[in-house]
Amino acid sequence: MKLKGKPFLLLLYTIASILYLETVLRLKTASDGFFSQGVGLTVLFALPFALAVFLLCSLFTPGTNRRLAIAFFALFSFLFSSQLMYNITFRTYYSIDFFGMAGEATDFWRETLLIVARNFHWVLAFFAPLIVLVVWGKKWFEFDRIRWQPRTALAVVLVLIQVASVTMVYAGTREPFSPYDLYFQRNYPNLSVERLGLLTTMRLNSQRVATGWTPVLDIPPTSEQPIFPPGKDKERFVPGQVEYNIMDINFKDLYAAETDEVIASMHRYFASVQPTAKNEYTGIYEGYNLIFITGEAFSHLAVHEEVTPTLYKMVHEGYHFTNFYTPVWGASTTDGEYVACTGLIPKSGVRSFPRSHENYLPFVMGNQLARLGYKTMAYHNHTHSYYRRHLSHPNMGYDYKGIGSGLVMTNIWPRSDLEMMEITVPEYIDNEPFHAYYMTVSGHLEYNFFGHAIARRNRHLVEHLPYSDAVRAYLAANIELDKALEHLLNELEEAGIADRTLIVLSSDHWPYGLRDEEIDELAGHYVERHFELHRNALIIYTPGMEPETIEQPASSLDIIPTISNLLGLEFDSRLLMGRDIFSDADPLVIYRCGSFITDKGRYNAQTNKFYPAEHMPANWDYTEYVEEVSAEVNRKFYFSALILDHDYYRILFPDGRP
Repeated sequence: MKLKGKPFLLLLYTIASILYLETVLRLKTASDGFFSQGVGLTVLFALPFALAVFLLCSLFTPGTNRRLAIAFFALFSFLFSSQLMYNITFRTYYSIDFFGMAGEATDFWRETLLIVARNFHWVLAFFAPLIVLVVWGKKWFEFDRIRWQPRTALAVVLVLIQVASVTMVYAGTREPFSPYDLYFQRNYPNLSVERLGLLTTMRLNSQRVATGWTPVLDIPPTSEQPIFPPGKDKERFVPGQVEYNIMDINFKDLYAAETDEVIASMHRYFASVQPTAKNEYTGIYEGYNLIFITGEAFSHLAVHEEVTPTLYKMVHEGYHFTNFYTPVWGASTTDGEYVACTGLIPKSGVRSFPRSHENYLPFVMGNQLARLGYKTMAYHNHTHSYYRRHLSHPNMGYDYKGIGSGLVMTNIWPRSDLEMMEITVPEYIDNEPFHAYYMTVSGHLEYNFFGHAIARRNRHLVEHLPYSDAVRAYLAANIELDKALEHLLNELEEAGIADRTLIVLSSDHWPYGLRDEEIDELAGHYVERHFELHRNALIIYTPGMEPETIEQPASSLDIIPTISNLLGLEFDSRLLMGRDIFSDADPLVIYRCGSFITDKGRYNAQTNKFYPAEHMPANWDYTEYVEEVSAEVNRKFYFSALILDHDYYRILFPDGRP
């Protein structure tokens, strides 16, 4: 029954190597320090992986076993190093479905090489166990097939350790972001890697993707939720009468007839949601053309009176949102675009936009305006199929063009937002009413003057600025967006339709291609990392409008209901996760981890700390308030994922209305 000699050394080396990989990753990324919560569980969960690898590498002939061991070590080295590079760039970890995008990811090979080059010592550290195995493996270890008795004993040990690890998790606290919460209920990779280990996090993610898992949340019982709650006692849009942005949906009958418990719970929940009332802004841009832009890595920090004067004018002469946020989601760019275009929260662990391409999406701008006879176009100045946009964007009601599918542009990296605007505006400007949607790319990382063609093109316009090269390159990249908007406004003015065209611009995410110290440099002060880092600009502008400042907290989730209300469209505010910013609904900014911002303060879900707003009473007991808002945040995550999973809008509108 004993493991004698060199096979035993291989087992020890496998255990030591996996623990080493988890340790190196933890040294680099642990937010609360190396010895913070999770060290013990990371070690325990790593042991079964090591035992499983050793057992698999002891089933065959020595040559096959050695090749298997090398393959496993190569896989682990790649996983850990690639996850670290991804984390350095995007401040999170990729999910298993990232590998389905691997072919598209090669489009950014230049950026990948630069990131690897800057962090080559960390990459080398992750590949060290593999190098040792390849160079000295034959000399130090045996790869013979082991007998069934020790193999059985090791398999039993593997199971016992795994059971013990899960038992420890189960016996722990149930508070948010505890190991129990992360293992059984919540998908939040940043803390999961820290408190359970990378390999366990990836295993859980794989299981969840394979099973269509949705986070487990406690949903209030039916009896506590009225079918249609009363309106708020405030001044009404119609004197003496409440008028809501809702549609004729009989949730009560739908609930009574539904046999599927999940769908029934959705009917019950959306019937309980307080709709937003119409207001003095309802329909003030009815019949206007709409140009809606998602700016790649755009930020309010790029709005500069001298450097980006058109952006500056649109921010300060339109609706000026001083407390607007674009939180980062799991798949940063595509999830950020999904939030802005759908008003829904992405489902964690999957690419929500590509997954939605066969779902009915009645409230996206393309479908809403196409029903009214608008010419609806969408453009992206990068590969048309990247993030499967060739599937998701036509499903939103657009005639969609990208590189490789109808849009031909100068082949540089990144391509020019100005050139895209010059080519595409003539396709719709003479076809009123029209709606054009753009996803830009000129602001994409890496920010430098040697690999970024747009930054290099505009370098002379930022050379005088007192910033580092990376910050100047970021501003130079956004000058191209500024030029694109200047061209757009000039074309609209020349066509005589500028004053009946509404322009909306937001970002997919903050510019995480800049390091923290570079963000501070650009901002001119230390930028708080949990909340302020995600503050951004929202532009809603039409030439000649009366400027207005909005100080209430808002986020990209609010864009679709806000535009829908401004255009006077028929939509149901209960079925979106954001709210009309101009309504009397309580503001709520939601972060991926469950943190939130309201008009009463900010709650950090990771630390369980609430920071009351300055105007709140000093002796206010906010405990119950935090619990209530957190519960609603959880419900929004839960039911937004179910909308995606069950094509819920099609259930409500089987005949294709509204």
